Amino acid sequence: MPRTAFFYHPDLLFHDTGNGHPERSSRLEAIVQHLQAGPLWERLLHQQPHEAPRDALLRVHSSAHLELVAALDQTDRPVQLSPDTVGSPGSHRAALLAAGAGIAAIDAIFAGEIDNAFCCVRPPGHHAEFEQIMGFCLFNNVAIAAQYLRAKCGVSRVAIIDWDVHHGNGTQHSFESDNSVFFFSIHQYPHYPGTGTASERGLGPGQGQTINIPVHAGSSDADYLLHFEQDLIPAIDEFKPEFILISAGFDAHRNDPLGQILLSEEGYRALTLHIRQLANRHCSGRLVSLLEGGYHLTSTALSIEAHLQALLAD
Repeated sequence: MPRTAFFYHPDLLFHDTGNGHPERSSRLEAIVQHLQAGPLWERLLHQQPHEAPRDALLRVHSSAHLELVAALDQTDRPVQLSPDTVGSPGSHRAALLAAGAGIAAIDAIFAGEIDNAFCCVRPPGHHAEFEQIMGFCLFNNVAIAAQYLRAKCGVSRVAIIDWDVHHGNGTQHSFESDNSVFFFSIHQYPHYPGTGTASERGLGPGQGQTINIPVHAGSSDADYLLHFEQDLIPAIDEFKPEFILISAGFDAHRNDPLGQILLSEEGYRALTLHIRQLANRHCSGRLVSLLEGGYHLTSTALSIEAHLQALLAD
């Protein structure tokens, strides 16, 4: 049975987005409480992330961007950072831990301590660009992990699979000119943030290493699985990654208030099993999943339980 780590830190709850914001601390509380009540909790290896170091952040963001987020330490109440993103005195620490979780998981895999990991973190990351806070995201956690793999772990080919209901514009922008990072996003379209058309396939040397699958509202488990089988699996088999990262948003669930896709918990389990098989085939099982969206508390917790069951499956 694979050794699956669950990365979480209580300080992630101190990112205060104010009353009524969908990206709130109760998201993580609901996930942890649900998992603690079931048998899966004892099968996970529980680890705490450390703060991402500055050099890891600077591979993805500008120093000005880092200073803007760090300045939240001096605030005394939630403040509006973009039309949809809020920061607070606890947000800088939480964002550093969220970005650091992927790094810690990678280190644990290469140390032989675990086989794969799920990072139960917030704020999410895949909308954050080089110098742009947006879409509830402060630092681009999955992009930081990918750059760490290349800079510190000797990994030359990284695949990022993003199944959040929203297109991962920040991740795409980080790597669209880079032929060593493969980016696949399946997302509702048209929908926030308005990017992610099928014609966006990378730039220059990165041409062809970005695959966007925009799907319409009402798409189902069967639709997603068909796209995985027809589009993702052949592309991964051709790219042959040495490590796979998942931008694991659970807001494509049929009950989620921020999307109109109809995925179920069983759908997430099946998608995860496909990616597990790809990781086993190409990466000796090396796989790290990072939480992105997911705003219906019960459905997100149930979906993550299914996701973890697939990560733990023989």
